[in-house]
Amino acid sequence: MASIEFVTLDVADPTAAHTFYTTAFGLDTQIRLRASEAPTTGFRGFTLSLTVSQPADVDSLIGAAFDAGATPLKPVAKSLWGYGGVVQAPDGTIWKVATSAKKNTGPATRRIDEIVLLLGAADVAASKKFYVDQGLAVAKSFGRMYVEFATGSSPVKLALYRRRALAKDAGVSPDGTGSHRLMIGGDAGSFTDPDGFAWEATSPAPTL
Repeated sequence: MASIEFVTLDVADPTAAHTFYTTAFGLDTQIRLRASEAPTTGFRGFTLSLTVSQPADVDSLIGAAFDAGATPLKPVAKSLWGYGGVVQAPDGTIWKVATSAKKNTGPATRRIDEIVLLLGAADVAASKKFYVDQGLAVAKSFGRMYVEFATGSSPVKLALYRRRALAKDAGVSPDGTGSHRLMIGGDAGSFTDPDGFAWEATSPAPTL
């Protein structure tokens, strides 16, 4: 079973980005940062989602993100599936914070249940086949719209979503060119998928 240990975001100012992610979301080891000025415009083709337990947690994390400098893309709101909102970090990465719960069961916390990397695919079926050929197992699949992979206890979950639908869900135009400004670190090996998302192999931590 493939595992994603971390994602690396290419940012103009790694120090400022690190301050944002630790302050806004309390993220550290799961998100790595490296300096890059790679040209990129518009939608970068992916989003990162934070799944939490209750609406109060959504409000807490979104509020902290705004305080740390995030820009709103979709206001926090109730929907058929639950409660959530979308923000854009100062480095340009799009983040969704959501819960399937519609009522609070306790005081707000900053605990994140799951981090999900959603890759926008031009052809979900083709990208799904590519990842299966790389050794990833499919956990859920909804035709040519959405695929979720089984990543076990991986710190970051992986899913494919049709690019235009993903952009709509994020509240942005699907148009975009240039670098994704993203590197995925996992044990599936080093490769680039049909939509240009690059993976790098992670090696086990050395034992003492």
